[in-house]
Amino acid sequence: MQHDNPYSAPTAPVDDAPQARLPIHTAGRWRRWFNWLVDTFALSVTWGLLAGASELAGVGGWWVWRDDLPFWMDYLLGIPVSLLYYTAMEGAFGVTLGKLCTGTCVVDEEGRRIGFGQALLRSLCREIPFNAFSVLMSDDRVIRGWHDSLARTYVVLRRPMAAQDVAPESAVPVASAQA
Repeated sequence: MQHDNPYSAPTAPVDDAPQARLPIHTAGRWRRWFNWLVDTFALSVTWGLLAGASELAGVGGWWVWRDDLPFWMDYLLGIPVSLLYYTAMEGAFGVTLGKLCTGTCVVDEEGRRIGFGQALLRSLCREIPFNAFSVLMSDDRVIRGWHDSLARTYVVLRRPMAAQDVAPESAVPVASAQA
């Protein structure tokens, strides 16, 4: 008769067989365009809040100064605000205001929420010239821009949809079946 040691570590069988990958559905071009539209509006509101805060702080003439800037300098001033917005929102929550409106989120290649490092890389890659066109020119099966592929991320649907609403070719096997 064998006596079990009550202080020994528990054991369980381990299944080393590869797990099937769960399909996730990437967001389409129209959803991604609407994401961009809402986020651009949110960034404009952010600029307005910064201008209002500067007026309250007694730093007048901010709008006049900004309106007199050449396009390239105005663009360069917008980069830190854009980096802060996208990195903070996607790094902390996995979504931006636009993604909340369309029911999408950002995940890594394994289907997990991204961290601040990947969010910062995505935000930096958004500043690549003609990046917006990369979404338009991406593969029809998987809509992915340069800021997605370089950061190894996907923009996917957050809510399960009925099978008839989702084209099967939009499914990307990225999430592991293991929890």
